[in-house]
Amino acid sequence: MPRKGMRSLCFSPRTPSFSTSRQSTTSESTASSTNRRRFSESMIEQTIDAAAAIIMKWDADTSAYAKVTSLFYESKREALQFIRSVNELQKTMHLLVSDQGSRSEKLVRAQILMQTAMKRLQKEFYQILSMNRAHLDPESVSTRSSRTSARSSTSDFDDDDEIRTAGDSISEIEEVSSMAMSDLKLIADCMIASGYAKECMHIYKIIRKSIIDEGIYKLGIEKLSSSQVNKMDWDVLDLKIKNWLEAEKISMRTLFTGERVLCDQVFATSDLIKESCFTEISKEAAILLFGFPELVAKTKKYSPEKMFRVLDMYSAISEDWKEIETIFSFESTSTVRLQALDSLVRLSESVRSLLMDFESTIQKDSSKTMIPGGGLHPLTISSMNYLTLLADYSNILTDIISDWPPPAKSTLPASFLFSPDSEDSTAPAISIRFAWLILVLLCKLDGFEKAYWKQRSCIVPDSKLREEIKVSIGTKLVTLYRDFYNTHISTVGDERSARLFVRFSPEDIGNYFSDLFYGTVSSGSSSTSSSVSSHHRRQMLRS
Repeated sequence: MPRKGMRSLCFSPRTPSFSTSRQSTTSESTASSTNRRRFSESMIEQTIDAAAAIIMKWDADTSAYAKVTSLFYESKREALQFIRSVNELQKTMHLLVSDQGSRSEKLVRAQILMQTAMKRLQKEFYQILSMNRAHLDPESVSTRSSRTSARSSTSDFDDDDEIRTAGDSISEIEEVSSMAMSDLKLIADCMIASGYAKECMHIYKIIRKSIIDEGIYKLGIEKLSSSQVNKMDWDVLDLKIKNWLEAEKISMRTLFTGERVLCDQVFATSDLIKESCFTEISKEAAILLFGFPELVAKTKKYSPEKMFRVLDMYSAISEDWKEIETIFSFESTSTVRLQALDSLVRLSESVRSLLMDFESTIQKDSSKTMIPGGGLHPLTISSMNYLTLLADYSNILTDIISDWPPPAKSTLPASFLFSPDSEDSTAPAISIRFAWLILVLLCKLDGFEKAYWKQRSCIVPDSKLREEIKVSIGTKLVTLYRDFYNTHISTVGDERSARLFVRFSPEDIGNYFSDLFYGTVSSGSSSTSSSVSSHHRRQMLRS
């Protein structure tokens, strides 16, 4: 019996013992979960309370101090703490939504705090942008740096102290600019992460667009219609073109470049926001800038200076083309690239038209009046000056007329179509074009040998004085001409070509001088050879 009872006593507790153990484990698990929840809730409350303390301190609606003080200017350490608290608050809000749903009292409190914090950050973002216009204005910063650098490089400073002072000034400007951009990025990152990107972008676009628009206006770029440009006197339009050339340089070196850099840094976390801001800020001003050359190219005004202004504008855009593609690389700024390209096309068309007008002007010149004293005809002076100036733009002209066919009536000799350095090397299109224009001019000038005959009728009775005058003139002219002749004779090819296109040899010039100031008129071999050359040139133009 007792044993039996003992078995019973010994056995019966097993089941209850096992059950008690399992219940104990469940209770511990429940308690642990409850403790974690309590700990989590405690941490959430602490996070919200900590955020509330600093956010409400800087609530301009409840604090007179916060209303007149800038958080980022007053204490950078507290500003960083503010940003960290807002970021932690954002994480807590996500946790509350996933754990307790959107009706949690803590979530409602956190949302109110977040709205207050975002209102403060918007105020700070606006203040930093507006108060640092001078330091964040790329044109001003670049101008100051360039001016100080130029003074230093030209040794305008009297001593090392002045150089050190200038260097400190530049460093201070760069430091302020760098700090402002860093603060803007902190605020932008925080607002974007908190779902307030739209509000951040709105403030940035308004202030930065006003800076770009103001910069373009100060550079003298204004909206003009085609009819307004056509009605302008050439002198007025010429001034506007000169102004545009300077404005384009500054805009590409500082204004648009600086704005793109600033956008890239402030909104580095979002390519879409970066593109949206830069496009809305810069697109209108850039299209206005690059649209002006197209208006000029379309004008019907003709002036000898127009060719060179058109070439200057073409050169400015083509030289900056890589920068244009880089700065306005976004798809949404493709219209800026297209406008710049349209202007290049229009300008090249204008250059070709002006070249044809120049040729036509030479051919239509009907002046037959002898120049007093046997001087050069104005057509000769103006045409050669024009061609000489055009030669300075040879690289640009080569690009413009590379695919432009030579004049239909041109039958230039082979020597004009090949480089003198190599028989297999075809001359550039610009060389052929220049050769043609010079040929047109020569044909037009085949008559003021009459200038020689007029000068030959002059008389210097004193033989000694006559010889001294001839020697003086001959020394100055014949020697220089002989050097020029020997240097360039090879460019016209063989002897036959030389006879066609070289009107006077050095010997011809000497022969002409020998007959001057006697007051007699006689014909010579030189005039005969010149007449032959004239005949050949006219034949070539007709063919």
